[in-house]
Amino acid sequence: MLHKRLLAPLLATALAAPALAQVSPESSASLAAVIAARSDQERARDGARHPQATLEFFQVEPGMTVAEVLPGGGWYTRILAPYLGGEGTLYGVNYADRMWSMFGFATDDWIAERVASTGAFPEMVVGFTDNGIEARGFTFSSVPPELAGTVDRVLFIRALHNLNRFEAQAGTRSQALAAARSLLKDDGLVGVVQHRAPPSEDESGTDGSRGYLEEADVIEMFEDAGFQLVDSSDINANPADQPGPEDTVWRLPPTLRTSQDDPELRAGMEAIGESDRMTLLFRKAVD
Repeated sequence: MLHKRLLAPLLATALAAPALAQVSPESSASLAAVIAARSDQERARDGARHPQATLEFFQVEPGMTVAEVLPGGGWYTRILAPYLGGEGTLYGVNYADRMWSMFGFATDDWIAERVASTGAFPEMVVGFTDNGIEARGFTFSSVPPELAGTVDRVLFIRALHNLNRFEAQAGTRSQALAAARSLLKDDGLVGVVQHRAPPSEDESGTDGSRGYLEEADVIEMFEDAGFQLVDSSDINANPADQPGPEDTVWRLPPTLRTSQDDPELRAGMEAIGESDRMTLLFRKAVD
């Protein structure tokens, strides 16, 4: 992986590139209205996730075709589907079915639920909006061939760590990034939000198994897959998150896995807040 001392020059080069077009004022207002219309429970995490600033940084506009990686329960889907509108298209892209069994805690029922969630993505979208947006679910191993070169944005929001975690075992990250590149239009962009490990010369524990990846490593993996870094932001940074070598991202909110029975420790984790996250923007490198 890339030596950490090379990260600053890479970011400087990216930031020196011509500025990308910003979303229009009308789009910004529309996005703000969609975000504000959600329930109090859904908006509770906005202070840590910054959906308005994040989607504007990724240059997402109504009417676009967007592939959302690992939509899960639909936190971002609830924003994207009404915002893209009836002229837009939203794809939910899940891990390859074979990947679910690689998790040590996986049960047969859990695997079956995860596999079924891919086909259920359009139904989830309809539950969030009736605006007529086209929605479709598939996996990184079942990308419909006819969709090649049709997508404006691919969004990897907290979705890279497990892909990287099983890369050596099954090539999961390489497959995912190749699929993302094949989906994108020539002028398409990839937006990344990912739990960020502090820079270190020690690579142990930064393979994604603790939820964290190093920023320089993420940049290199995308460049190796045929992308160019075009911008970086601290929108989702949290300097209070300074994980030790054994700490996982799931010690923090909202999971709080290590402090369920320790109110004092729980209070300390809540005081830190959600994880420190890199926010990166890549474009498809065209030969």
